[in-house]
Amino acid sequence: MGYLLLQGGAEFTGHMAHADRRALEVVGGDGARISIVPTAAAPDRNHEKAGANGVNWFRCLGADHVQWLPLIDKTSSNVPSIAQALRKSDLIFLLGGFPGYLADTLRDSLCWEAMLIAEQRGACIAGSSAGAMVLCERYYDPWERALIDGLGLCSEVCVVPHHDTYGGDWVPAVTTLFPEGLIIGIDEQTGMLSEDGQGRWRVYGKGAVTLYRGGRKERFTIDQSFGLE
Repeated sequence: MGYLLLQGGAEFTGHMAHADRRALEVVGGDGARISIVPTAAAPDRNHEKAGANGVNWFRCLGADHVQWLPLIDKTSSNVPSIAQALRKSDLIFLLGGFPGYLADTLRDSLCWEAMLIAEQRGACIAGSSAGAMVLCERYYDPWERALIDGLGLCSEVCVVPHHDTYGGDWVPAVTTLFPEGLIIGIDEQTGMLSEDGQGRWRVYGKGAVTLYRGGRKERFTIDQSFGLE
């Protein structure tokens, strides 16, 4: 089994270096093979700039092998060469943007299958904002005011990104729609990494991770660890 890194948004800035450096460490250090997936930024044609930002960020952190992949629609999600690159990756980073578009593009695709194979091999799958949302069992659509099925890598969980800004306003609605599940609010420039193989997560970055479950609210900050059970 590999690792998961869920981030609350504002990726590739400031305090996100804490989480991203740790993710690099657990998958092999500066020699790790990193693939940036800018799918969620494709609807507003920002994927090239977003992908390049990701490449520059990880190079500044010391990574030697980083690329962004042209996985931008349903057709490209089933291109064998892109799937092969993902299978060989040690860190796969799903960028923010449009969660519905990202989930629909990856669902039942060759590239999503490749990501799962990489994770089983020991890779880290990371997602920021929309990327974090779709990795979970459910994600919230604030326009439809509905919960949508995610890709299910993190079961019985719904992530609310940008929790310290506008995302926090979603929590009451999500709590009503998902009473049996765990809601995780993640602040911007903040990440949570599953890194010990025992179901424990650790907080990195500027802000906090807030868990809402069973009517209780728990808040964790930098270097604190917690379980999801």
